[in-house]
Amino acid sequence: MHILLERPDRGVVRATWLDPSRFAEADAEPPAERSADIDLDDLPAFVEAQEAGDERPRWVWDDTSAWYPAFLAAGVRVERCVDLRLCHVILRNSTLTARTRLATAEPGPWDVALQPELEQSPTAHTALFDLEQPADALAAGRPSARTELLAQEEAIAASADPGRLRLLLAAESAGALIAAELQHAGLPYRADRHDELLTELLGPRPAYGRPAVLEALTRELREHLDAPDLNPDSPPEVLKALQRAGVMAVSTRSWELRKLEHPVIEPLLRYKKLSRLLTANGWAWLDAWIRDGRFRPDYIPGGVVTGRWATRGGGALQLPKQVRSAVVADPGWKLVVADAAQLEPRILTALSGDEAMAAAGRGKDLYEGIVASGAVDERAHAKVAMLGAMYGATTGESGRLMPRLTRAFPAAIRLVEDAARAGERGEKVTSRLGRSSPLPGPAWDAAQAAASGPDSTEADERRARSQARDWGRFTRNFVVQASAAEWALCWMAELRNRLTALVPGAVLTDAPHLVYFLHDEVIVHTPEQYAEEVVAAVHAAAGKAGRLLFGGFPVEFPVTAAVVDSYADAK
Repeated sequence: MHILLERPDRGVVRATWLDPSRFAEADAEPPAERSADIDLDDLPAFVEAQEAGDERPRWVWDDTSAWYPAFLAAGVRVERCVDLRLCHVILRNSTLTARTRLATAEPGPWDVALQPELEQSPTAHTALFDLEQPADALAAGRPSARTELLAQEEAIAASADPGRLRLLLAAESAGALIAAELQHAGLPYRADRHDELLTELLGPRPAYGRPAVLEALTRELREHLDAPDLNPDSPPEVLKALQRAGVMAVSTRSWELRKLEHPVIEPLLRYKKLSRLLTANGWAWLDAWIRDGRFRPDYIPGGVVTGRWATRGGGALQLPKQVRSAVVADPGWKLVVADAAQLEPRILTALSGDEAMAAAGRGKDLYEGIVASGAVDERAHAKVAMLGAMYGATTGESGRLMPRLTRAFPAAIRLVEDAARAGERGEKVTSRLGRSSPLPGPAWDAAQAAASGPDSTEADERRARSQARDWGRFTRNFVVQASAAEWALCWMAELRNRLTALVPGAVLTDAPHLVYFLHDEVIVHTPEQYAEEVVAAVHAAAGKAGRLLFGGFPVEFPVTAAVVDSYADAK
């Protein structure tokens, strides 16, 4: 049973029960089983009562981030939902639904009105304030949530592969629930330990200006470069000072600087590293993002076109190693830190159905297996070659190794090469479950048109070829990265279900629960007595995710899981 919640009007929410078996009825809108108006203050209790019943409802709403946090704040969890906003984006753009009415319609309010605003705020979406505004969707021209649900169901039914799409939409909606729960629970974080780490690396927190260590490094840089007014935070100034001092630098990128020999290089690299830490995770970050012993970033599921997540602030997707020792489990609790080994190469293996590559990774490190196959002579070369295949590196070591990789694993390499050629032609490519890449923009179209016109020049042709190759590199990686994001969603969704089953009926933060996600890595915060069961759940969920996406194809998705007190101890 679906229960549709629509925005309140004057403090009332309309709940409508819909039978999903009636969605496929031809030429008729499925009738509502029943409906009820619920006072806003009574909504969490209503949801809790429905969750405790026998129907196992799937909640349908326009935007999980606007509804679910209020329920979590009231101690209420939901098992399943349909996030219409996230699903609309997928169905609107997928090649599997390209001929449906939803995909071919003119852009409308559902395409823009519900896109999230990227707020740099650690307190966004924390209570019912998002629901207290009167719902004037119809007056604003946006079709009702019920109309949108039926349009989506029609598009799925008419698609080229309804089963794949339904799995993708269920996983995407589950991801929205998980994102809200991650923010609600928060990552256990010791602000005092973070302050100690900063003080050790940078010196005491200054009242203003640079910390002592950075100030000392600034003086050293100025002396080496004979530049008494140098601002080391200005790349143009640093580059000019290096060149005046006879250092043949072409940029201030760290990897470029490491190629050079001069006494200034070591302190400059150290300054850059510490300055980056101060900017991204310094005391200002600590003040803004750590509350009540928790780091609560605002995750955005599907925030990247490949389906990867983004955040509105806080840098959760790039928490540096220097501060990970501040991530500490509560007394009597443990952190289970788990990550999927070599996820994207294994996804490519399964996508392409490459039996030889599957055998290379069976029961062992995939890169070592590639070496054992005779394709390359050492593990480092195997990694470089695979990354080159997935990201389109055609020069240097990757380019030299590609022919050998192609001979050993032709199906895998053919898949990414075909994706690249499609991108070069300006076509879409599609993930395992049905998320499709965007088309290149007007500037790309104009460049291709100019190159093929009667008055085209060599410069036009070079520009068009360059842009085509660039887009081909994007589509080459899209099919792998987007499918890996789908695997990760299925992994997390299954793990969430298994964690819930460990302590049925418990409040989210009283039982094992997810607290962090980074592409192919998760952290679970768990009472110590459940730690080994959580580890087992992590592995079982990974196996289930592989079967959901790839059936019985013999590819393995090994996961490491460490039970630790601090995130820094996991690796």
